[in-house]
Amino acid sequence: MSDPSCDVAIVGYGPVGSTLAILLAQQGHRVAVLERFPTPYPLARAVHFDGEIARIFQRCGVGPELPAITESSGVYEWRNAAGVSLLRFADSGPGDMGWPGGNMFHQPDLERVLEARGRTLPALTITRGFEVSELVPGDGVVTIHGTGPDGGPQPSLTARYVVGCDGANSTVRRLTDPPVTDLGFFYDWLICDVVLHADRVYDPMNLQVCDPLRPTTAVSGGPRRRRWEFMRLPDESVDELNTSGRAWELLAPWDVHPGNAVLERHTVYTFQARWIDRWRTDRVLLAGDAAHQMPPFAGQGMCSGVRDAANLAWRLALVLDGQAPEVLLDDYARERMPHVRATIELSMELGGVICVPDPVAAAARDEAMSAALAVSGTTPMRPGPVVRDGTLRAGDPNAGHLMVQGRVALGGATGWFDDVAGTGWLVVADGDVVLDRAEAAWFATIGGRVVVVGPSADVDATYARWFADHGCAAVLVRPDIKIFGSAVDASGAGALVTALRTALASG
Repeated sequence: MSDPSCDVAIVGYGPVGSTLAILLAQQGHRVAVLERFPTPYPLARAVHFDGEIARIFQRCGVGPELPAITESSGVYEWRNAAGVSLLRFADSGPGDMGWPGGNMFHQPDLERVLEARGRTLPALTITRGFEVSELVPGDGVVTIHGTGPDGGPQPSLTARYVVGCDGANSTVRRLTDPPVTDLGFFYDWLICDVVLHADRVYDPMNLQVCDPLRPTTAVSGGPRRRRWEFMRLPDESVDELNTSGRAWELLAPWDVHPGNAVLERHTVYTFQARWIDRWRTDRVLLAGDAAHQMPPFAGQGMCSGVRDAANLAWRLALVLDGQAPEVLLDDYARERMPHVRATIELSMELGGVICVPDPVAAAARDEAMSAALAVSGTTPMRPGPVVRDGTLRAGDPNAGHLMVQGRVALGGATGWFDDVAGTGWLVVADGDVVLDRAEAAWFATIGGRVVVVGPSADVDATYARWFADHGCAAVLVRPDIKIFGSAVDASGAGALVTALRTALASG
């Protein structure tokens, strides 16, 4: 086999493709990005990511840029047509990940920041105006053929692996033709992205209006931007809804009009709930919207794709380095598919609350939900799904959960853990850890390190509280922030490393 053009070819350069490309290229793996658009896509799509995703972006090296392009989601409230509160979620600032639980953003701004980071990495090349037309499997490689903006052929390239991150209309998915599970959840919504001429204060920042006459969403679109979404009613056609004139009519009750705002985009989007049943076809894998689509009501569409990228990046890195067999890539779908399914089901559950067209049913819903909120005052955030089965230490109660990020003081530096201690495969403990020579030598081959966060290093006692709450004193953390396993005291760290070595060797 001749030397391939790259280790991994990534088709599509949205946030999912960017994240995967950066995570791999930061480790020196040769990555080629193929993007069909000749220039960056200028319009908004996703507008929200959570604290876990912010931390993954932090690990991509763009943490310092995020505050300037995001605003905390603050209060997210659901009200009925009369303005009565039904649900009220409050984001009080940095959470367990060290970032706000909800971050509102303008996707072109995020993509600009990620692309700028990618262009600093020598192992990453970006080719715009390349539309994939054919994937040809070969001896340990995939040959990629494509066309340029003028329809003429582009120079072909070869890759050891190809990952389709090319969205809901994925070419890579069409070429691999995996079976699809579709839950038959279809609603059309008019999406209006607006730039207001003057700043306004919104209270709440994000609002869901559960009005059977017209379910409506009004949320931040990132700093200085706003998004409204209006559900298509049964007696409306998509064509009559999807006009700038109709958009302005629906925006008018919100005091938004051509005199005080710019309608940056209006489009009717069909919310769907589906996922592919085969995430890997030999050396071709799928991620993000190419692998799954979900309603936006939980704000987890892009988040789920970035989780795909973080999960897949460390697997590909180990396989490319010869540290694990190729079968390790099969655990990617084993872990991600149940997580995605649970997230889709949550999104549908929320959509089922919002999209109630019957006034009688809506009134019953309003009475029950407003009464419950009157008792609680706020609605607790439902924790995200936990990875239960995959590359984890079997039977460990902490395996599959996210590892907290607090502020630490190590090596003369003070800051958030990932910035000060670094990332990768980590044993994190509250006391001294001693690995025997064989354990330490093997752990080093995958870039593994031991970080001790004792009282002097634990600036806000974040880790002391976390270890006490979770009944352990050491954890082995994967590069995607998931816990592989835990030990009741620091002396058990060696057994965690041994268990990881066994798990990776067997795939």
